[in-house]
Amino acid sequence: MAWRLGLGAGAWGRMARAGGGEPGACWRRGAAGPIGAGGTRGLGHGPAAGGGPLGPGLAAALAGLAGLAAAAFGHVQRAGMVARSSGPRGRPEEEEDELARRCRCFMAPPVTDLRELRARPGDMKTRMELLILETQAQVCQALAQVDGGGRFSVDRWERKEGGGGISCVLQDGHVFEKAGVSISVVHGNLSEEAAKQMRSRGKNLKTKDGKLPFSAMGVSSVIHPKNPHAPTIHFNYRYFEVEDTDGNKQWWFGGGCDLTPTYLNQEDAVHFHRTLKEACDRHGPDLYPKFKKWCDEYFFIAHRGERRGIGGIFFDDLDSPSKDEVFRFVESCAQAVVPSYIPLVKKHRNDSFTPQEKLWQQLRRGRYVEFNLLYDRGTKFGLFTPGSRIESILMSLPLTARWEYMHSPSENSKEAEILEVLRHPRDWVH
Repeated sequence: MAWRLGLGAGAWGRMARAGGGEPGACWRRGAAGPIGAGGTRGLGHGPAAGGGPLGPGLAAALAGLAGLAAAAFGHVQRAGMVARSSGPRGRPEEEEDELARRCRCFMAPPVTDLRELRARPGDMKTRMELLILETQAQVCQALAQVDGGGRFSVDRWERKEGGGGISCVLQDGHVFEKAGVSISVVHGNLSEEAAKQMRSRGKNLKTKDGKLPFSAMGVSSVIHPKNPHAPTIHFNYRYFEVEDTDGNKQWWFGGGCDLTPTYLNQEDAVHFHRTLKEACDRHGPDLYPKFKKWCDEYFFIAHRGERRGIGGIFFDDLDSPSKDEVFRFVESCAQAVVPSYIPLVKKHRNDSFTPQEKLWQQLRRGRYVEFNLLYDRGTKFGLFTPGSRIESILMSLPLTARWEYMHSPSENSKEAEILEVLRHPRDWVH
């Protein structure tokens, strides 16, 4: 589900070239300790699964991120650095603590005030906000380095109903037509339409005087390269809390990552799915097959009879076995985004292509738009929530797309090959 709760209004106009701090340092310090720390039971209804090291592909790719970050900083336009402020216990302004050092790596200061984050370091809302900020920075820096010329605009916005977000968008770069990575940290009362959507998924939500307090945060991204041989990627990871009339809090995580190529490349598909599988397998052997199947079912364009892409993983309403264990799973998935995708863009960014191949890319982009506007419940949730910020909700849409009446690819063509896969999903890792 592309959770794009782009809420609020107004842009934070202060921009600065990236600088200060050790590039990429925040990536090596996870919000809840290093990747792979501690064992974990299987998530959901799966069997027990012990902790363990990263798989070889994911581990090798992550090992190079620090160097990649250093090269990327020159291509990122960032909001001003986090101001040093006194903490809740009167911390001197000139003293910089661990939280402030981590924040220097972000694209912009956290949405939540640093004093509040310091006051509740173990709270899941704090841990998740830091994770999505680190993920946003990691992905933006990797994309900027690959593009080599485009710059991310950093738009910090506030939502009058509560909270805000940071939208980072690169448009008309050398490699990417449009790349957006947005985070939102919002709170307030759910609209009746949003509550109705959740109840349709089995949530037992009790309102009082029509109000249902909630907190939500997540990172969402869609990346559209220019070259038709370089695939589009979407990822989204989010956390939700709702408090009903009895004072009971319900919580859950959701998210996923999926690939949408214009043309089928078997090697690319295997790399992408294997990298996601490695991240999932650290938390239970049943997770990847379960969430891969869910992804194939969710990203289905019913009126076309085909999937949006070649899948990946997708999950929602994940609330067991424990909050901490599900968070560590989400953290592993977020860390898998760059190594699953960036090698594919580097491989294809300079491929030659024909006008016919560019036309096919534009037609497939039209399918992408159709799914996002007609079926994606994250888009609908954002539009149904008070204070919606349309620019951020629709950030996922490509700059260009095309629709042709009754277009049908030639039999046995490369275009027909990808359509066959979109109509009949494959198992890429066995």
